[in-house]
Amino acid sequence: MKDTPAEMARRFQAMLMARTGEERLKMGCSMHESARRLVLASVLAKNPRATSSELRQALFLRFYRNDFDSQTTTKILQFLADSCSISKGII
Repeated sequence: MKDTPAEMARRFQAMLMARTGEERLKMGCSMHESARRLVLASVLAKNPRATSSELRQALFLRFYRNDFDSQTTTKILQFLADSCSISKGII
């Protein structure tokens, strides 16, 4: 769905491309970190006692659930559960 007038979309694109590659990368990283924090806050609001493993799995599912078939998703979730115990709970 596009609800932005074409002229405004062109102006926005021009403004974005006027930035350096470094600035655009920083913007993208900042947006990803904001989204990550929102997901974690949402998960913790529903389950304040969520473990590091559960948080990592929730992040994966929220960002990448539709990118893998169910068998691969299951393997990744298991890896996240296993690696969390190895990495001492670092998210």
